[in-house]
Amino acid sequence: MYDSRELVLARLPSGVPIRTTVHVYGEGTLADGEEGPELDVPDDGGPVVYAQAAQHGREVNGAAVLRRLHERLTGADAAGDRTGFRGTFVSVPVADPLTFDHVSYTTPESLDSINANMNRCWPGDADGTLHERMAARLWPFASAADAVVDLHTGSPTMLTHTVYMRGDEACRGLAEAFGTDLLLAEAAGDDADTEWAERNFGGKFRVAATREGIPTITPELAHSREIVEEAVETGVDGMVGVLRHEGVLAGDPDPWEGTVARNHLGRVTAADSGLFRAKPDLAIGDEVADGERLGEVYDPATFETLQVAEADRDGIVYSVARESTVTAGATLVGVAERIEE
Repeated sequence: MYDSRELVLARLPSGVPIRTTVHVYGEGTLADGEEGPELDVPDDGGPVVYAQAAQHGREVNGAAVLRRLHERLTGADAAGDRTGFRGTFVSVPVADPLTFDHVSYTTPESLDSINANMNRCWPGDADGTLHERMAARLWPFASAADAVVDLHTGSPTMLTHTVYMRGDEACRGLAEAFGTDLLLAEAAGDDADTEWAERNFGGKFRVAATREGIPTITPELAHSREIVEEAVETGVDGMVGVLRHEGVLAGDPDPWEGTVARNHLGRVTAADSGLFRAKPDLAIGDEVADGERLGEVYDPATFETLQVAEADRDGIVYSVARESTVTAGATLVGVAERIEE
């Protein structure tokens, strides 16, 4: 069974509604509520999985993943999947139409000067700012789930990975089911580094859902602003793995034999502004050692070397700045430190 409905998330000052679409597959249905469609799942309807994409509008590969998955679940060749389908899958391919239309990471300050980033204000507030209202409208669909996937994308210079809450075994299992080679465990609250509070990570969608007892992951697929087939295929395979892990689709996810590392640590930053030249053979996925030279920042006017960028720990390179013009404090190279959990 399949259904889809338009959902009004909020309204612009002119009265124009901000709309998206909710898709529901399986046992669940979309019922008419006072403020629009509501999810209705029978008590014996099996597990519920919720997935959304494009919280950040330039990150389009997640929306492409959900379209490809839709074709797999509803198309002419979907008989095998439908035979083993049990439960409900809910998807929202464009969670933030505002940033999507602007091909941006955040919404214009004139629309939400307090919460420009939608992924900092979950579970939202029905009487709050524009992004808080949008999050609050989507939250009932997400909070009804047994597992949640928040699809994001990085860039061509970032290694594909999946982020989960460190120490939460259910989240770890979900991340392994998605199947990226690299998993990044993110500490929260008092166990986190200073960046956690400074960047208001407590308002992330994944964090809010995990705190409600819903295992949640954030896959970061490669590439933004363009649909890249390899990234889409990775996302579809990952979503199928999650649906199998939760029992919505028949079968088991593929065995996982990857690497777990710590998130938001090991960032080599620019000590001064200038031009960054990465070591010519440096690539994402490389193993590096503490103290290893990764590149240099130099003054383009005087040719003076301002900084020799070095790894501050052993680990895996998961991002490299390829836009050479950098300002002081910018991340040059991300090095993920291996951990065992």
